[in-house]
Amino acid sequence: MSTIERVVAVLSEALARTGPAAPAILFLGSLVEYVFPPFPGDTLVVLGAWYAVNGKISWPFAFVAVTAGAVVGAWIDYRIGVALGAALERGAMRRGPITLEHVRRVEAGYARWGAWFLLANRFLPGIRAFLFVGAGAARLPVGKVLLWGGISAVAWNALLLLVGAYLASNVSEFVGWVERYTALAWAFMAVVAALLLARFALAGRRRKKW
Repeated sequence: MSTIERVVAVLSEALARTGPAAPAILFLGSLVEYVFPPFPGDTLVVLGAWYAVNGKISWPFAFVAVTAGAVVGAWIDYRIGVALGAALERGAMRRGPITLEHVRRVEAGYARWGAWFLLANRFLPGIRAFLFVGAGAARLPVGKVLLWGGISAVAWNALLLLVGAYLASNVSEFVGWVERYTALAWAFMAVVAALLLARFALAGRRRKKW
């Protein structure tokens, strides 16, 4: 049995045993995954979606639970970012390795692209927590941050429920669908990161020539 199969088995048993308390488990799983990205929150949400569409869990409660968990987790990440940003700015003002110019540059980048990052966060595995930390460090308005993050969570969770209801024939197939999506998402992000690094390197060389 593979690691993911063992995780699925353990989480499936946990959801089955908790019965009416299952939405609370889903809430906590969704929240913890935002604060501690290695936690298999996506797998837990997938299982919750599967059991919801198959009538073992009330799907409205499951949907609300995983969405609320995502929003609360995003808020915690945001507050961490606010504290981190203040610490970085104090360090920058003391002429540390990160200058005030660096801090301002991050803030400007988030002011321009932050909404798009946060709207896409739920579809980007592994890095979503850092997006909200960055939003807090860049001092984006908390109301807008949670609104954008909430919209992303609603869209992702609704998509999972639709896939579970109409495309997957069993829970293993459902998890397999999400695993394949995750692998493609990581590949896409790696390509984007490589292109951005190449662009910055090229821009740096041009500045040196001038």
